[in-house]
Amino acid sequence: MVANIRIFWTIAVFFLLVCGMYAVWGVLDPLQAGIEWAGTIALGLVAILAGLIAFYLGLVHRSQGGVLPEDRVDANIDDGDPELGHFSPWSWWPVLLAGSAGLVLLGLAVGFWVSYLAVPLVVIALVGWVYEYYRGYFAR
Repeated sequence: MVANIRIFWTIAVFFLLVCGMYAVWGVLDPLQAGIEWAGTIALGLVAILAGLIAFYLGLVHRSQGGVLPEDRVDANIDDGDPELGHFSPWSWWPVLLAGSAGLVLLGLAVGFWVSYLAVPLVVIALVGWVYEYYRGYFAR
């Protein structure tokens, strides 16, 4: 995580310098009437967003209280293998949810009436996926 923080701070500083150079170049260009605002604002926002990500990663790194295995030279691969949660390899609900979400987006792009038909499918698939361990053979 330390490497990621350094990379994002480097990106933020780089784009801040490029933003300043771009603005100065726009002022000094005799064919242009001043600063080209679209590019200057875009480069400035890239610098701000990279700094925001670096700041957030720094806060997370500071609050976790220890050094990650990725930051240690003597760490093994198994040291960075956390428990990610429980996933159902036999579940068809994610496939139904992805298909119905695709229908919602298709409805937004093609005809809004398709979205009216797909939103109940999204709700059914979401509820089915969340509550699949509360009924049937795998109920807890």
